[in-house]
Amino acid sequence: MRKILFTGLLILAFTTNALHAQKDAEAEKKIQSFLRYVELAYVDSVNANELVETAIRSVLEDLDPHSVYIPKKDVKRANEPLVGKFEGVGIQFNILKDTIVVVSPIPGGPSEKLGIKSGDKIIKINDSTVAGVGFTNQDVIDNLRGPKGSEVDVAIKRRGEKKLLDFTIKRDKIPIYSVDASYMAEPGVGYIKLNRFAATSMDEINEAMDSLKDAGMENMILDLRGNSGGYLNVAIELADQFLKDDQLIVYTEGRAFKRAEQYATKKGKFEKGKLIVLIDEGSASASEIVSGAVQDWDRGIVIGRRSFGKGLVQKEFKLSDGSALRLTISRYHTPSGRCIQRPYEDGKKAYYQSIYDRLDNGELVNPDSIHLPDSLHYETLKKGRTVYGGGGIMPDIFVPADTSRGSDYYGKVIRKGIINDFSLDYLDQNRKKLERKYSSVDEFINNFEDKNLMDKFIAYAEDEGVEKDEDEIEKSKSLLSNSLKGLIARGLYGSSAYYQLTNKSDDAFNKALETFKSDWFDQLETE
Repeated sequence: MRKILFTGLLILAFTTNALHAQKDAEAEKKIQSFLRYVELAYVDSVNANELVETAIRSVLEDLDPHSVYIPKKDVKRANEPLVGKFEGVGIQFNILKDTIVVVSPIPGGPSEKLGIKSGDKIIKINDSTVAGVGFTNQDVIDNLRGPKGSEVDVAIKRRGEKKLLDFTIKRDKIPIYSVDASYMAEPGVGYIKLNRFAATSMDEINEAMDSLKDAGMENMILDLRGNSGGYLNVAIELADQFLKDDQLIVYTEGRAFKRAEQYATKKGKFEKGKLIVLIDEGSASASEIVSGAVQDWDRGIVIGRRSFGKGLVQKEFKLSDGSALRLTISRYHTPSGRCIQRPYEDGKKAYYQSIYDRLDNGELVNPDSIHLPDSLHYETLKKGRTVYGGGGIMPDIFVPADTSRGSDYYGKVIRKGIINDFSLDYLDQNRKKLERKYSSVDEFINNFEDKNLMDKFIAYAEDEGVEKDEDEIEKSKSLLSNSLKGLIARGLYGSSAYYQLTNKSDDAFNKALETFKSDWFDQLETE
């Protein structure tokens, strides 16, 4: 109750004066006076720092859904995904049956250089046993991450080796990759899956595009599904790859920040050729800038489902104690003038809940369930096609979510992580045999067969507490099989292999391949 009272008073002080803070110093004085009186006269002792942090969070939450406060202890970790690197040993791991299992060493990292392999089990860290003692994901991170140049000793159990293998790993800067997959989807068609817009993303994308061009890429699928965004400048650089010189990519505008326009240059690597961008309800911010620019200039086809709808731009401001604010400073607009930000007047909780409501109201399976006012209709800049603002990017071609193969059984094995755990266990037992039998990704995808795979999985799931349900298993059989094979492929050949396999039964991906052969591109600017 005490915290609620203090927070309420601080919010009152902030919200009644914040808009005039630059002109009226009384707001700052009022807050300082309030804190001083509480510290001096309140009946119980209080922690002023805690009061201020609570107030900051509450005020930001009241402003908009994307302005956030980051405590000092969390600043570095919060920025790692966008900076594109952290310092540690360089492994992707999972905890399987109370044991740390290496899913894969990160390419170029210190663990890979020492010969640590996928499937290795970490039994000891610095002479302390870590298997069978209840280690959590955070415990692993706390023990294996550390400053560049520092060392950590690990003892590893490897299948086929009688004794534990000892490694001394010198920690280093570890890259966080943005490109999940890059491969030729079919002759002439390259595919790139991007998971975030980070500081290193363009280096990865340029490398992927060069490699695909060398392999004969004439047309491209850019998969931005589930990509929640990142750096604005990276979105601009990526859009520049597709647009012609001097075409507007995006403009931003805010109360304290004047209109700033960003234009394409002559350096685009893929200004010609057919382009398809895949989006869904998880595509946000920078993903919407790229897909919006491509759509507005009639440069390519956007396929999938309506994107998230985040049209606000944040800037990070450091506070005196090392904590930070990510404060919304402007709105961004696509070249046709669209701001795709969804309404958020009903508060943060309702704002995020509305994404889940899209399933309940039928939008994910039927685009007719989306109702946007005429005032949000815009026209593309070359062909005058109708596009929409005010609630995300509406795709040119709608692909419904496939709800027919889902089941309660499938939901349970996903939520419990059983599919992933089983694939790790299966690889641990069969890796050498699989590597001998399938020398390449294509061989695995085309020829892999284990007639007992589903039976083994069902038995494994039963041991993990998920009862067998034949009707639901039959309903989700293709989904389960595809997921299992994709994860096994990933463990053998890397993340691209997962998408090479699972995309074969992906509706949006297959619609993209079909669209390349249709007359859709006759109406666009592909030359």
